[in-house]
Amino acid sequence: MSIIKLSLFLPVEPEALYLSWLDSDEHSSFTGSEASIDSSQGGGFTAWDGYIMGRNLVLEPFKRILQAWRTTDFPVGAPDSRLELLFEPSGRGTQLVLIHSDFPQEQKEAYAQGWKDYYLDPMKEYFGGK
Repeated sequence: MSIIKLSLFLPVEPEALYLSWLDSDEHSSFTGSEASIDSSQGGGFTAWDGYIMGRNLVLEPFKRILQAWRTTDFPVGAPDSRLELLFEPSGRGTQLVLIHSDFPQEQKEAYAQGWKDYYLDPMKEYFGGK
């Protein structure tokens, strides 16, 4: 099974970080690209101008988001991958843990780099992380 696990400290409360992930305007602001998000459990989302799509499987307010996740690069007929986000209070902020699993193995390197380049680094800049 393919798994990417990344972690990042951000000087923002878990509640704010959780809500920003599920808000179309805020998500678009911190990534710099268009996102459309239905923030309800079972709600669908797109990000990066439709390159990423999926739905919210489990929402544990301010603690955990589990999403069915895929990109337009997935092979035809490939099942959705899983994206789990954990929002762990830590000092004066949040330790964000991102666990991406069940994606096509041949895409692991590209997705690992993509999470850093298109999410974690922009989030550091947007939220003032170190």
